[in-house]
Amino acid sequence: MTDSAGIPGGTGTAGGGSKPPRSRRRRLLRWIGLGSAFVVLAGSATGWWLYNKLDGNITEDTSAASELRRYERDRPAHFANGAQNILLIGSDSRSGRDNARYGQDRGTQRSDTTILLHVPADRRSATAVSIPRDLMTEIPECLMADGSRTREQRAQFNWAFQWGGAGCTIRTAERLTGIRIDHHMVLDFGGFKKMVDAIGGVEVCLKQPIDDSEAKLRLPAGRQTLQGEQALGFVRARYSLGNGSDTERMERQQQFLGSLVKKVQSNGVLLNPARLYPLLDAATSSVTTDPGLASLRGLYELVRGVRDIPTDQIKFLTVPRKPYSADPNRDELVEPDAARLFQQLRADQPVTVAPPKPENGIEPVEATPSGAPRDGAGRTDGGTTGTPVPVPTFTGTTAGMADCR
Repeated sequence: MTDSAGIPGGTGTAGGGSKPPRSRRRRLLRWIGLGSAFVVLAGSATGWWLYNKLDGNITEDTSAASELRRYERDRPAHFANGAQNILLIGSDSRSGRDNARYGQDRGTQRSDTTILLHVPADRRSATAVSIPRDLMTEIPECLMADGSRTREQRAQFNWAFQWGGAGCTIRTAERLTGIRIDHHMVLDFGGFKKMVDAIGGVEVCLKQPIDDSEAKLRLPAGRQTLQGEQALGFVRARYSLGNGSDTERMERQQQFLGSLVKKVQSNGVLLNPARLYPLLDAATSSVTTDPGLASLRGLYELVRGVRDIPTDQIKFLTVPRKPYSADPNRDELVEPDAARLFQQLRADQPVTVAPPKPENGIEPVEATPSGAPRDGAGRTDGGTTGTPVPVPTFTGTTAGMADCR
């Protein structure tokens, strides 16, 4: 039997039968195309929404920017094109729900932690220098929150943040070091905890148990993964851990930061969307930055420049200092060591660090990072004699030494 179109067993298109295979393929391809377009548009819309959300999280510090413009003529010049110096400020503010549990909000705040991060032009290393909060230094005239201005005076470093916020702290750090600060970030207690929790905690090794009621910290000795609240207690505790000095506290902070860097550089964070997005959300919603970093793009450019630096070339140290002659509970710079360190950073020269020597005086095997020149070797004066110029080694550590041993 044939239909009117002469196709055996069929009824033809006029009779309402099935369409030819070519028509079905065209219809299938059309649906696939529409579905793909929908997926792309939905993905683009979601991506745009996420980008705007993260970008809008960041708080821009316009007050500090205005204050720095006012004193532009007094600020250090840039000595190394392409290098960047970022001042990282940990605020002890008690304002806000996340910070109120750590004490009464009296409307004032000081810099609980201040770190000068130097990223060289070649992006092959990074140096983080802790500035003690009790370091006695010259604090310039600064603008206070009520609109009045302080007088220039000698005081401990962290008072600059209390008096004039980030702008005053930056100008104080620049006067102390002679180094131009390109960017700054301010992070409070709550923001710090959110970032640690977002990456699943940070591993540290404890030589002895910790039972510190003031820091709300109780931990056994050995390998520990610290979550947000524990991590905050670990880096903030001072009087009830070790000898109670700020020196040990800064060493713990550097140990913790080394472990944090290794965790963030690992595939478990950077290549895991379930970990990466919470980290970005916590970071962007927790920091106050200068206008140059107050965007997701600005922060991404900074992170991209340091993400591939080997951990043994990410160095941590404290500015050379000693007890202040007029008050042993305060610090002052050790010269000429501090001047040499600041000069190397200004000139964008590599900084060599080594762990402190043990009490028996025998220098440890890992005295200098891999490939770094040791004292008295590795550089010449550039003249015809080729006379070696000593490369100073500063007491410190690297992110690569943060492993539990």
